[in-house]
Amino acid sequence: MKRAANRRPRTYSLPHIGQRMLKTALAVFACLAFYCLRGYRGGDMPTEAAITAIICMQPYVKDSRDYALNRMTGTLIGAGWGLLFLLLLFWVESFGAGLYLIYGLMAVGVLLSLYTAVALHKPDASGLSAIVFICIVIAFPDIEDPLRQTLDRFLGVAVGTAVAIGVNVFRLPRGKNPKLLFFLRTSDLIPDRFSPLSPAVLFRLNTLQKEGAKLCLISRHAPAFFISQLSAARLRLPMIVMDGAAIYDIAENRYLWSAPIPEDGAARLRLRLDKAELSYFLYTVHRNKTCVFHRGALTEEERAVLDQLRRSPYRSYLDEDVYSEAEIVCVKLIRPEAEIRSLQRKLQSFLRAKHLRSLIQPQDGFPGVSGLYIYSDAATVPRAQARMLEYLSETEPDLQPVSLSLPQGYRSEHDAMVLLYRLRNLYAPIWPLHRRQISRKGRDG
Repeated sequence: MKRAANRRPRTYSLPHIGQRMLKTALAVFACLAFYCLRGYRGGDMPTEAAITAIICMQPYVKDSRDYALNRMTGTLIGAGWGLLFLLLLFWVESFGAGLYLIYGLMAVGVLLSLYTAVALHKPDASGLSAIVFICIVIAFPDIEDPLRQTLDRFLGVAVGTAVAIGVNVFRLPRGKNPKLLFFLRTSDLIPDRFSPLSPAVLFRLNTLQKEGAKLCLISRHAPAFFISQLSAARLRLPMIVMDGAAIYDIAENRYLWSAPIPEDGAARLRLRLDKAELSYFLYTVHRNKTCVFHRGALTEEERAVLDQLRRSPYRSYLDEDVYSEAEIVCVKLIRPEAEIRSLQRKLQSFLRAKHLRSLIQPQDGFPGVSGLYIYSDAATVPRAQARMLEYLSETEPDLQPVSLSLPQGYRSEHDAMVLLYRLRNLYAPIWPLHRRQISRKGRDG
């Protein structure tokens, strides 16, 4: 079965207006207002400040500072060589030198600007130094005062840099609730298991964690999807995986807890499936790694899904028998949706007697194909949340769990951003509201 070109129909929605966009516009306004107060109008308005503010407005404050430092270094280098070459060009012109010689000297000035930045171990400032140099000297010979020309260019860059950093650093006064532990489902942040986080969602997620918010993500998939989808996310806490069957710590690459299927229940379930000649997958935890064993002849649907999933280097797919010491945390069958629902009905009484639970999930990217997931009754998200709370309470007692979710699930990036903004308002409300406390142990979004 070929993987569908479009995994799910999507409706177009306008992109979210991010905080960086608003701050950039505000910084440009501040730069233009500054020069307006100095008496500049229209075509006489210097543009270096506004351009610098746009470039220096980076996603993170630290990035803005680093970029501003490079920009000021490059500006000083370019301005220094620009002033020297303006004086040199006036002297050369007085001897009647032609334009080609003057342009040749400008090219030499560009070379010296680049070389100086590299020699000072500031390679990131080299291009900017050359740009500033050429901006200063390009108006020659229509320059009456070389020193004023250089200072104006330098002032423009300095104003733009200072405004960008000032606007980026500014924050409304907020209190923080460090005792809140937030639980978020990845299905509310990402459309499917094959898609990465959008840049806006990734930035907001990282910003929240940098500010100290405690975030625990919940996924119905194995840890491999966290590693591949969230590689750029600066996750600090372990995550709940396989729909509550385990807790996995990406930072340490190990399972902290799991709720495996009891040995007797697993053995009897496998025997029943083997007698019915049904093929299935066994998801196991073995030496802190997810090992997936396959039993029976692969169906067409299983082979299509397996060909896609086994590309991941973070899990092992094996055709041999299950390792004796491995814990079976999930049994999975993949079939057309109607067949899967029929199997669930047939197994319902057996699973209940063996203290097992099942759920049906569509297979992303494969329309009409679903998976029947069988777990222990003990493998639930609420129990995993309680274990997560116990684990963190060893070092941070009195944590208060807060569960947030989208009522309609993920539909667009905008929905995910609204959820994260709601989280931020709970974690760090604006100052007059910072004394508000959540009065109950959990709150659904």
